[in-house]
Amino acid sequence: MTRLLYSLLIYCAMPFAFAGVLWRGLRERGYWQGLSERFGGGRRLTTAKATPTLWLHAVSLGEVSAAAPLVRALRARHPESALVLTTATPTGRARARSLFGDAVEVRFLPYDTPGAVARFMDRVQPRLAVIMETELWPNLFKECERRGVPLVLASARLSAKSVARYQRLGSLFRGIFSASSLIAAQTIEDAERFIAIGAQSARTHVIGNIKFDLELGEGVADQGRALRASFGSGRPTWIAGSTHAGEEEQVLAAHEELRAERADALLLLVPRHPDRFRAVAELLGSRGLGFAARSSGIPPDAATQVLLVDSVGELAALYASADVAFVGGSLVPIGGHNLLEPAALGLPVLTGPHHSNSQDIARLLLQQGAALQVNDARELAAALVRLLADPAERQRIGAVGRHIVESNRGSVARLLELIEPLLPGPLTADPLPAAARPSAGR
Repeated sequence: MTRLLYSLLIYCAMPFAFAGVLWRGLRERGYWQGLSERFGGGRRLTTAKATPTLWLHAVSLGEVSAAAPLVRALRARHPESALVLTTATPTGRARARSLFGDAVEVRFLPYDTPGAVARFMDRVQPRLAVIMETELWPNLFKECERRGVPLVLASARLSAKSVARYQRLGSLFRGIFSASSLIAAQTIEDAERFIAIGAQSARTHVIGNIKFDLELGEGVADQGRALRASFGSGRPTWIAGSTHAGEEEQVLAAHEELRAERADALLLLVPRHPDRFRAVAELLGSRGLGFAARSSGIPPDAATQVLLVDSVGELAALYASADVAFVGGSLVPIGGHNLLEPAALGLPVLTGPHHSNSQDIARLLLQQGAALQVNDARELAAALVRLLADPAERQRIGAVGRHIVESNRGSVARLLELIEPLLPGPLTADPLPAAARPSAGR
């Protein structure tokens, strides 16, 4: 009865959700792509019965990037199987296509109605479902159970607040995990929380966070040096990546304070969502700041105070071009974004007080001195003035961050150890050396 009520509510909410997609498409046309996929449509994949599809879901851009090592490992181990990656946002879809090209079928995840989920499963015919981090969809999970599709929650995390919310919903989420569901949690605390909402303890494992296994891509450092040369190598340069509304104002206030000390300082401003590029450009104009748009193809000159990065897919190279990185979503209550990418590149990392999206990563970097927390524009400006004046300190902090990332790699290997028994058949390739593969259940 609870699931029936849930389904009715989803059916009622679906028109409003779809109207929101159409509305957002007025500013970002990516929302108008693959509209039928949101209802379970899309082309039917034609795979032989012996080699059905492997399906992985990563909700947005950050999760897609984090999933890249897993996607490549699965393709290398199971080249005979088609691989489908679903996402919920146009930026996630664009990122997946830039990473994998035609080698992976990319589409939107359908709304969680019984009909849309069934149509999606009919077209994709998965033999394995891998859901990244925290995406709990009762009808989708139930359909996997009904069809006998093993379900893996990979690098799974769950906050204490979410546990309380799911427990209030009673039987709807208490029965969401079937006997074939497997939880590969980031931490012991995450594992315990999943067990508290119904996951079987025997099928709940701790593998760590696969974001530590990030792939920066070949040539990122060279791309960063080339970008820096085009900006003016002698200029102190900092980047504010993945910023949000209400945050750009604080970033720009900090930059204005910084320029009072270092008049030639350059800010690379990277809004998180493409549909906000125009609004951020208007904000820059209203503050009287000299800025250039990355999309213009014209490099900043001496009069350029801010480079507005109104493009997608080059954040790593832009981080590599900077002296200091501030990671957004953290001065406003969004929960923060990926701190590991600039840390892996050896940059000092600045973050605001809001980092619930990756609390364990933020805590680790902050405690070991690879990241510094700033609570407002004034503290951000003070940290920038200090760091940009001290190359040796920047190098020391950056080395700590790079070491943290390198020493915490290996979660993808542990995850593959759990996944492989669900995929019977010989491996045609093994991209991971035996020494890198700990036993399942760690």
